[in-house]
Amino acid sequence: MTLRADWPVELVRQLAPLRRGRGDPCHVVVGDRIVWRTARMPSGTVIARLRQVGEREVECLAWGAGAEAFAAGLGDLLGARDDPGAFAAGHTLIDKLHRAHAWLRVPRTGLVLEALMGAVLEQRVTVAEAFSARTWLVTRHGEAPPAAPPSAPPGMVVAPSADMWRAVPSWDFHQAGVDTKRAATLLRCAQHGARLDECAGMEPLDAVRRLRAVPGIGVWTAAEVRQRALGDADAVSFGDVHLARFVGYALTGAEVDDHGMQELLAPWAGHRFRVIRLLQLGVAHGVVQTAPAIRKPRTRTHLRF
Repeated sequence: MTLRADWPVELVRQLAPLRRGRGDPCHVVVGDRIVWRTARMPSGTVIARLRQVGEREVECLAWGAGAEAFAAGLGDLLGARDDPGAFAAGHTLIDKLHRAHAWLRVPRTGLVLEALMGAVLEQRVTVAEAFSARTWLVTRHGEAPPAAPPSAPPGMVVAPSADMWRAVPSWDFHQAGVDTKRAATLLRCAQHGARLDECAGMEPLDAVRRLRAVPGIGVWTAAEVRQRALGDADAVSFGDVHLARFVGYALTGAEVDDHGMQELLAPWAGHRFRVIRLLQLGVAHGVVQTAPAIRKPRTRTHLRF
C-alpha cells in the first residue's frame, strides 16, 4: 500500500526517535529513503519495508501475521494523530525551526511494551551502553522476522514478547551489562505486559498513572514511552540533567535544571516535546548551540527513572 499524507514527509528523520542506535536490529535505515522495521503487533509479528516515493507519499510492504495491522497503523507511525496546527512558536528561534522542519510530526507506534523496555534499559546509564545492551538482549532473545524477503537487511529480529522477556536468565542481563535494578524493572514490566499495552488506548494522564504504578517506572521513563508509543507531543523527559542543560542553553544561553526547563517550556504547553525535537534538529543543522560539556568524572547516573 501507499499512503499519501496531508503534510510533507521526511521518512527517515520522522522515525529517527524510534531507532535505538545504528545497530538496532529492529529498525534499519537503508540510504535516505528506506526504513525497515520489525514489530510485534497484537495480531502477530511483522517485518516491513517503508519507502518514501514522493514528498508526501510512503510505500509500505509488510510480511507476517501482523502485516495488516502494521499497514493500518502507518498513518499513526508517520504522525497522523499529531496536530501541530495549533502550535504557535512565539519565539524567533523556534519559529525559524518550525518553518524549516514543516514535516515534523510525533510518531505513534501504539506498542507500549516495546518502547518501555528500551526506555528502562536507558535508565541511569549512557545512551551507548543502553543501546548496546538492548541490541545484545533483543538479538539473543527475540525471534526471526516472519517470511522475511531476500531484500531484507540481514540480522533483523523481532523484539521479545513479554513471555520471552520473563524467560531471560539473570546471567544474560549481567552479560549485557544490565544491573539488577534495571533487570528487575524489566521483569516487572514483562509481568504486567498486557495491562501496560492497554495504555495505547487510554487518555495520556491515565496511561501515565498505569505506567508509573510499576515500581521502577518514574517520570522520565513514562515520558520516553509517551513520546514513542503514544505520540505525545507534550511529553518532556524530566529527570535528565543533560536535557535540561541543553534546553536552557539553546533558549537562553544559560544552563538550567528541571524546574528551569519546565518554566522555559511552559509557553508551549501541549507541544513541549515538539519544541525539544525542533531544538535537537537545530543542532544537527548548526542553528542551535549546545551547552559546554560537563567536565567531571564519568558517571552512570545522569538519568533518573
